[in-house]
Amino acid sequence: FIVLTAAKTRQEAALLQFSMPSSFNLLDNFREVMTFGNGRMARALWNSTVLTVASVTLIVLFSSLTAYVLQRRTDRFSSIVSAVLLAGLIIPPAVVPTIFLLQWLNVYKTLFGLIMVEVAFTVPFATLILRAFVGSIPREIDEAAIIDGASPLRLFFSVIFPLLRPAIVTVIVVTSVAIYNDFANPLYFLPGEQNVTAQLTLYSFTSQFINQWNLLFADVIVITIIPLIMFLFFQRQIVAGMAAGAVKG
Repeated sequence: FIVLTAAKTRQEAALLQFSMPSSFNLLDNFREVMTFGNGRMARALWNSTVLTVASVTLIVLFSSLTAYVLQRRTDRFSSIVSAVLLAGLIIPPAVVPTIFLLQWLNVYKTLFGLIMVEVAFTVPFATLILRAFVGSIPREIDEAAIIDGASPLRLFFSVIFPLLRPAIVTVIVVTSVAIYNDFANPLYFLPGEQNVTAQLTLYSFTSQFINQWNLLFADVIVITIIPLIMFLFFQRQIVAGMAAGAVKG
């Protein structure tokens, strides 16, 4: 239905019927979407790519380190941190206080500020996935590396981190698609014409009185291609990483 509607003329698409278009205008609609607003779509795709890559990199780094420490330690501090992370999964984020905090830090309406927001919202979930997988790694590996003279950071990055590859691939794919497809956070925390992300371009072809459904659905296809390719190439790693963490953890 999306492809057929994206290939229709504006008048045919307005009927919202599941039917073949009288003339196939998919490429013309794609071209109009990409050139709309002086290349607004290209700028949006670039912003979404920077946001996704930077956020996922920090999420993997912070959550893997946190998961390893929490899994290996059994003291009260570990329990407190685990409770805080669990609260991050349960308690919904508050928009207005977050905006006040970003304004106080002078990072509101910046990609850096939104990256920090995405990292804060996603680290609890990623830590939960990685912690279950760390539990499947024997402690004897840690002891052998320490006996060989490895420092704590060398132990983690040279020994433990490579063993987390299945779970890390799962975290990368799941979180990157979620951040790339995020609509609410960029809308609240990254307003402005120059700060537009891929999902916010959907507003370009809708208004109170006129909806250009053919261009809207063409826009949907453009912003869906990247996550679709990721799922097609990494679906086996996603299932393997989640299953391994659930069974072995």
